[in-house]
This record gives sequence, structure tokens and C-alpha cells, in this order.
Amino acid sequence: MRMKSLLASVYALYCLFAGAAFASEVLVSDAWTRATAPGQSVAGVYFGIRSDTDAVLTGAETAAAGVTELHFMRMEDGVMRMRSLPSVELPAGETVQFKPGGLHVMLFELKQPLKAGEELDLVLIVEDGAGHRSRVGVQAQVRNLDGSKVHQH
Repeated sequence: MRMKSLLASVYALYCLFAGAAFASEVLVSDAWTRATAPGQSVAGVYFGIRSDTDAVLTGAETAAAGVTELHFMRMEDGVMRMRSLPSVELPAGETVQFKPGGLHVMLFELKQPLKAGEELDLVLIVEDGAGHRSRVGVQAQVRNLDGSKVHQH
């Protein structure tokens, strides 16, 4: 009886690791945010994200902010409107752009100013078609206040 239990455990581990090998790969490119002005407690984070299988971005986390949300901006009746989103679809093989004036990750209640030249650690939470969640670590470059890249000498 013990042998069956041992074989069942080995098989379960095999399935776990074999499944992990087939988990979708998620690539994040050119992640950035702007430096914050004195007293500013919010910031947006921008990047390109691509999954090799259909997936859903369900959230983001960072120790740098009290609240982190997925957001979308668009023009409605001549007014720029921003809305919180529960998730963002990631169609297989397509790069979804998070950029100013569109999709972005919004950081509220910043715990300290974001300074140009530093990096912001962010975790993106992605769910594949089978409901498996993965956490994708991202380092976003903190750019100048105007969004231009910091030139380091």
C-alpha cells in the first residue's frame, strides 16, 4: 500500500513540474514611470506585455504604493476619463501596450517620491486559460518628470 502512495506522490510531482514547463511565458518590455513632483502621491506605470498563450492580467503589486490598480484612459465628450479595470486580456502572441493616455498601472498612496534614475519594483499577476496564476517581476525605470529617459554618464 505504501508503494502505491509513493507512486501517486511521484506522479503528482511529475504532473506539477510537467505542467509548469508548459505554463505560458509572459514577457514585459520597456517598463517605466515618471519621477514624482514634491507632494505627488500617485503615478502611472507603462510597459509592453506579451504572453505566448491567451492570458489575463488580473492585477499588480508594489511595496512602493498603498494601492495598485489597472486603469484605462480615453477621451469621452471632449473630457479625458480614467477608469479602473478588473483585468486586461492578453491575446496570444500580441504585445499589449500600457502607455500614457491609454492602459496603465496606477499607483496610489506612494510611500516615497519616485526619483529619476531609480527603479521601481513591480509584480504583475497573470492568469492563463487554465486558471493558473503567475507573478511576473518587473523593474520599471523612473524617468524624468516629462517622461524623457534619464541619461546617465
